[in-house]
Amino acid sequence: MGDASRTGSRSGSGQFDLPNLSAKERQGLVGQVFARVAERYDLMNDLMSGGLHRRWKDDLIAWMAPPKSAKPYRLIDVAGGTGDIATRFLRAAGPKAEAVICDLSPEMLAVGRRRAEGAWRQRLSFVEANAESLPLETSCADAYTIAFGIRNVSDRARALNEAYRVLKPGGRLLILEFSHTDVPILDTLYEQFSERAIPALGAAVAGDAASYRYLIESIREFPDQETFADLISGAGFAQVKYRNLSGGIAAIHSAWRL
Repeated sequence: MGDASRTGSRSGSGQFDLPNLSAKERQGLVGQVFARVAERYDLMNDLMSGGLHRRWKDDLIAWMAPPKSAKPYRLIDVAGGTGDIATRFLRAAGPKAEAVICDLSPEMLAVGRRRAEGAWRQRLSFVEANAESLPLETSCADAYTIAFGIRNVSDRARALNEAYRVLKPGGRLLILEFSHTDVPILDTLYEQFSERAIPALGAAVAGDAASYRYLIESIREFPDQETFADLISGAGFAQVKYRNLSGGIAAIHSAWRL
């Protein structure tokens, strides 16, 4: 992992010591990881979810249920550099819907811009930005999404406060993230798959085991569904709910700014 691996991002066992990283170290590590996997982002998610991430993203958009009318509707999609969520949103929404994609990684944004040369380009915009400090106006969005990104944010409470700030009153927050399964046997099977298979597949298919190991460890470190729901409530959101996907391997959290 280059310089980050020499500056304390790994424990003596060779694993990434995520809980003890400073915010600056973690941000640097995340930047390195996504610079390396940007061109293989969909492959990365296929490896980590067994291909299920595509269905989960469709579930997120279905739960959002963006209006299909000609009413303007604006989405802020954070950590969405490649445009996967934003293009799903535009397909489901009405003709005046638009999406602003914010991502810390210029490499991820470059992939998104290249993919957006088609039908949706005029209704997409791309902003290089940290989720903890978005260069956007207050109350500028009808919806805010972040898919498989919140676990990589150094200060999640601050990012949620930013989500609250940029949403209009009545705006919707939707977060899709790998989570915690408590289904007997499934939890053990997924743990073994994560620990053994995913880094090996990353090495074999993408030539990069280290980035995939970081991503697995970031999933393990992420709080369970109830704990994360409490964090969302603490940012001021109301009607906080979640839906488990595939037995809790992933979850969608939904909340409103009232």
